[in-house]
Amino acid sequence: MGKLRARCLLVGDAAVGKSSLSHIFYSGGSLFQKNYNMTAGVELLMKCVNIPETNDTVELYILDSAGKETLAEGCEKMWGEPSLVCLVFDLTNEQSFVNCSGWMERVRTHCQGLRVSGVLVGNKSDLSARREVQASVAKEWAQSQGLEYHETSAKEMENCDAPFLSVARAFYSLYNEHLETVRNLSPG
Repeated sequence: MGKLRARCLLVGDAAVGKSSLSHIFYSGGSLFQKNYNMTAGVELLMKCVNIPETNDTVELYILDSAGKETLAEGCEKMWGEPSLVCLVFDLTNEQSFVNCSGWMERVRTHCQGLRVSGVLVGNKSDLSARREVQASVAKEWAQSQGLEYHETSAKEMENCDAPFLSVARAFYSLYNEHLETVRNLSPG
């Protein structure tokens, strides 16, 4: 049984539900706080994810970063070297989706060319009457960025594990690719 460790950035505009999403995942679906204080820096949560059909786990260190522009630059100093990104936007706020391009650029600049796997998450799917971003548009953009796409409702605790399980599996696959490369370099 192996345990891998991955640093996962949780980024996106303020008030899109990043903290709610991460706390629901962290608590196993038992914690949705109705009142959150806006994240002012970086909050660290850690949870082990079992990789299906293996005896391996990925220990996700989730760095929930402030989404307010005035705080974002300071947060970058705490990111370290991330392995994964979970980019969140609000399905009822088109501007939060438009701003995803800037968040991805910020992550890529910070990572200086390193390959960072990740997901795009459309949160607040429970507010379907107020929806401003269609799934097909978000999915197409995610694919163009090399990201998987998920829709969640932190409030209703729907599909909140899926983005984190997805990034854990992606990290596990990337680790195995690197391991295979190293094995192929070793003299027979």
